[in-house]
Amino acid sequence: MPALPIPVETESLTVSELTARIKALLESHYARVTVLGEISNCRPASSGHVYLTLKDDGAQIPAVIWRSRAGRIRFDLHNGLEVVATGAVEVYAPHGKYQLIIDSVVPQGIGSLELAFRQLQEKLAAEGLFAPERKRPLPRFPRRIALVTSPTGAAVRDMLQVITRRWKGADIVIVPVPVQGDAAARQIAAALQLAPEIPDVDVVVTGRGGGSLEDLWAFNEEIVARAIFACPIPVVSAVGHESDVSIADLVADRRALTPSEAGELVVPDRVEVRAHLDRLRHRLISALRQRAKDARARLDWFAERRIFTRPLQAVHDRTERVDELSDRMQRAMSLLLERRKQKLAAVAGSLDALSPFKVLQRGYSVTTHTDGRAIRSVQGIVAGDEIGTLLPDGSLTSRVETVNLTATLNSQLSTHSSP
Repeated sequence: MPALPIPVETESLTVSELTARIKALLESHYARVTVLGEISNCRPASSGHVYLTLKDDGAQIPAVIWRSRAGRIRFDLHNGLEVVATGAVEVYAPHGKYQLIIDSVVPQGIGSLELAFRQLQEKLAAEGLFAPERKRPLPRFPRRIALVTSPTGAAVRDMLQVITRRWKGADIVIVPVPVQGDAAARQIAAALQLAPEIPDVDVVVTGRGGGSLEDLWAFNEEIVARAIFACPIPVVSAVGHESDVSIADLVADRRALTPSEAGELVVPDRVEVRAHLDRLRHRLISALRQRAKDARARLDWFAERRIFTRPLQAVHDRTERVDELSDRMQRAMSLLLERRKQKLAAVAGSLDALSPFKVLQRGYSVTTHTDGRAIRSVQGIVAGDEIGTLLPDGSLTSRVETVNLTATLNSQLSTHSSP
């Protein structure tokens, strides 16, 4: 753009007048420009407006995105992101500065939707919404299946055809929602919240047929991802074709490459189930026959045992054994009693030999006081005392005439023994 002529003014202008002329000049010549720059000082306001600065190595320009435009941006604006912004240059007279009013903004080198997808993927992955350990298995034989999709699209026809062909034992409930457009994401999320309240629903399928990234974008919205994560029953995502990977696919418990494959995932094939049941029936019959054969063999084995062929033989054997043990016990008791008798006789003989009566029978006697106490010494005995004498065949009572000590007695015995 050629340089603007600078008017030569001879009259004095107020600040407001000068600013007004600059505003008219800039805004008329830069009503729509496209600027490449790096975002810095990005400040989303509570009002919904976004204030930021676009800069390069040599300069910077303040910019603003009004709320009506900011709500349409799919990706998150952040400092350091290089973007291509389109809008008009505006002079803000109260502060005497110019700024860029941005109408549209796209990331440099990558599409805005692709960037929004990457940003949301990183955010939800960090929160654990894609974690494999939280994914739930699908029911083997579902009673009722909820299809959250467009009732007029090709996807619902494909799913109905596959499900009814493979398995007729499940009911199908269609929860109609738009699958593209600005309102689609909110309605899909609301339907995912409603589906678990339908009686007997075991699994939910949500998705649509193929299309461009813009057509499939409803299934890349955060509100849909969080609705799938919060759903209390398993969710199958079937969005687009095999090459199309959506945020809904990453959060869902199972991802189907196509809507037709979703029908194959949620119900079994009745032909395969019937074949499996036939195999189980044959195995059960074979196992029962083998068990009956084994039981018959064991019965024959028991029937040949002696306990069954001669049932009283064991009783007779035990009776003889009891009689034998009884005889052995009686002999043992007799022998033990005889030994105890012999031992008792020996003890009695020993006691009899030590009996004082035996001593008396050999010519000895026992002298006692009148109260029965034995006299063991002449000490304390005086003439005139009455004493008793115990003999083998009776007792005597005597009166002491004299008391001789041992020395006197020995002398008398010596005198009587001399010739």
